[in-house]
Amino acid sequence: MINISRHLLSLCILVIFSLFSCQQPPGNKASVASDDKQSSPGKSVIKYAHGFTIDYFDHYKEVKILNRAGDKMDTLDYLLVPQGAAVPAGHPSAQVITTPVQSLIVMSSMHIAQSDFAGVADRIIGLGNGHYVNSRIVREGLQSGKIKQVGIDATLNNEQVIAMHPGVLMTMSNPEAAFGQYKALIDAGIPVLPNAEWLETTPLGRAEWVKLVGVLTDREAFVDGKFDSVEQAYQKMAAIGSGAAVKPSVIIGMPYKGTWYTPAGGSYTAQFLRDAGADYHWSDSKGIGSLALSFEGVAPMALTADYWLNVGYVDSKNDILSKDPRYGTFHAFQTGAIYNFNKRVNDLGSNDYWESGAVNPQLVLADMIRILHPGLLPADSLVYYKQIK
Repeated sequence: MINISRHLLSLCILVIFSLFSCQQPPGNKASVASDDKQSSPGKSVIKYAHGFTIDYFDHYKEVKILNRAGDKMDTLDYLLVPQGAAVPAGHPSAQVITTPVQSLIVMSSMHIAQSDFAGVADRIIGLGNGHYVNSRIVREGLQSGKIKQVGIDATLNNEQVIAMHPGVLMTMSNPEAAFGQYKALIDAGIPVLPNAEWLETTPLGRAEWVKLVGVLTDREAFVDGKFDSVEQAYQKMAAIGSGAAVKPSVIIGMPYKGTWYTPAGGSYTAQFLRDAGADYHWSDSKGIGSLALSFEGVAPMALTADYWLNVGYVDSKNDILSKDPRYGTFHAFQTGAIYNFNKRVNDLGSNDYWESGAVNPQLVLADMIRILHPGLLPADSLVYYKQIK
């Protein structure tokens, strides 16, 4: 799937991905250029993400974006070479990225969140669509004209991007997608790198893509330290949630154009539910995306489910009934146990769940545990979720 806009992607992920450890050897010590703020020659180790690798060599770093389509493994290859250093030989198909990257064009709010996490949101100079943004830095950049809107997919303005000449253009493309549409940019010396976090199968794997921004900007130690805190908090929450004695039953989402897309058992949303201590009917189903079901296929579970989560673009029970009066027969509707992830929607209509929530899975998980297991955690207010009344 390729992003159309991050806000639309929130719906797509809701319906397509329902609604998001292998360890790489560190290799030889890298020699990297200095950054002007909190730069680091440290080495990132990937623990949870399965979509990219980082290897360190004497005078450069190598990033591979992995494509596991079918029965084969293919990769997109990137050499990260310090400013002024020679490009290593023997990598004819690799794109070369000069590090530390000082300017970025990004296509989604997830990329904004990753840049914010890494402390480099001020290096964003271009954005696919500026209509749905939460980051204060990026919103200010859009208002001042420092950040330009360059279009997405078929509307991407190649001439404008070439004139801006970013250090990297980050896309939401699936790694197996043909890169022909970016040929003009690559030929012009602009590295195009797909950020496929949405294909990860765990919330920590999805969040760990922040390390990609860290390695691009020579800020590994800073980013890894922050991620370690996220990881520890998430694991602590998961131990509490998954260990709960009672597992309330949960349904997710609602039909979209006649089809009820609910998380497949291998999706990061299903892992959220397991870690939160939920009884999810399709937890053992195959696939990392979603199951395309009918209303009738979900209704037997929905009629008795204790909770109804992630209900999409609704803000009240009346909104839900206006879509289909049959929803009023659901047990969770009658008890008021409906919660949506739209507490942090700003004046632009941008939902921060899809931005900062994606790199803070520990906060999302804590919300879910507070909803499903009142009393297991301190009674703090919810961050991303709110009750639909």
